[in-house]
Amino acid sequence: MILKVVVDDQTYPISVPEQIISEAGDFFNKIDKDMDNGWQMSRDWVDNPNQEQRCQIVGDKMLTAMQNDNKQLMVLLSAYVLARVPGASALRIDTNGEMLETELVVG
Repeated sequence: MILKVVVDDQTYPISVPEQIISEAGDFFNKIDKDMDNGWQMSRDWVDNPNQEQRCQIVGDKMLTAMQNDNKQLMVLLSAYVLARVPGASALRIDTNGEMLETELVVG
C-alpha cells in the first residue's frame, strides 16, 4: 500500500508492505496509548484525540522522522495511518507549526 505524504510542494509516496500493517499492531497500540491521556497539539491541549487528530499527531512525528532521514520510522508511521484509517490515501502535513491544519485525505 502507498500513503502519499505531502510536505509543502513535495509529495513523498511511502510504500508500506501489507505485512507491516498486519504485524505492527503492538507498535500501533503503543502510539495510541501514548495519546490516550491527551496531547499538546500546537497551542491547544486535546484531552482525548479523535482518530483524525491522532493522524495529525502522527503527521507531526513523520515530519521529524523525515528531517532525521529515518525511513524505517516513516514506513511505520505511514502504516499506522493506513491501519487506523482504511481508505486513507494521503496526509498533507502542515509545516507552519499548526498540527490541526494537517489534512488526512481519504479516498
